[in-house]
Amino acid sequence: MEKKKILIVDDEENIRLLYKEELEDEGYNVTVAANTTEAAEKIKEFYPDLISLDVKMPGKDGIEFLRELREKDRNIPVIICTAYSGYKQDFRVWASDAYIVKSADLKEFKATIKEILGSRSDP
Repeated sequence: MEKKKILIVDDEENIRLLYKEELEDEGYNVTVAANTTEAAEKIKEFYPDLISLDVKMPGKDGIEFLRELREKDRNIPVIICTAYSGYKQDFRVWASDAYIVKSADLKEFKATIKEILGSRSDP
């Protein structure tokens, strides 16, 4: 069976590296993007099964990127993964499949990924 592909979009390099390493240990094929422009390119070439998306980034933020992504593709599940819990009340993030506040403990993050990807069968 082919590994599920995950795209991590975060402007913090240490977060990208941590998530990549942790998720690869879980058996996923992971690629990273430092901003939404890079993410748009990666989606074209990598076509992920799931995207982890930070909100606050230089340039176009994650919420604007999510809106544009949903206009083009409603099938890729997106987890908003941010250090700020306040965005959870912002209706614009409701287009995401999950909302996680960043933590040093990645249990919730990994469980959410497993739940989302496990509930989707390959076409």
